[in-house]
Amino acid sequence: MSTIFTFPSPVNEKAARTVAVGVVTMGIAFVVSGATWLLIPLTYGFVARVASGPTLSPLGQIATRLIAPRLGEPTLVAGPPKRFAQLIGATFSIAASVLVLTGSVGAAQVVIGLLVVAAGLEGFGGVCLGCIMFAQLMKVGVIPESVCLECADLSKRYPQLADKA
Repeated sequence: MSTIFTFPSPVNEKAARTVAVGVVTMGIAFVVSGATWLLIPLTYGFVARVASGPTLSPLGQIATRLIAPRLGEPTLVAGPPKRFAQLIGATFSIAASVLVLTGSVGAAQVVIGLLVVAAGLEGFGGVCLGCIMFAQLMKVGVIPESVCLECADLSKRYPQLADKA
């Protein structure tokens, strides 16, 4: 059971970007249609990915098992920043769900619209805003370096940086 509730590290960035494109698709569908039921799979997906990476997430399973393998060799990146990004997505989708439950569908659409922008940057541009926030929080000491040693020491990912220290 404990292996179910773990997050992979490293993460295949191609799978993460595929998940982001799925989030963009669901998010746009919600923003355009106002179909509040779309928040159920969107929110569940984020919560599942925070808890277990792709293991309990249907979108994560599709991305890691079907789509990413067809995109070529994996591009591996550190897991903790990606998990942090999923946590931010969960926060946005939960907030939108609460807004819907209180009758504020328009406000929920704005929140999901912002999530779509962030997921779009990740999915189509490879820019992970959650990962950038994670790095900044590490830099100022809010997130300890021990959470992601690879993140704290870029020379592990880029050996050429070790010689310049």
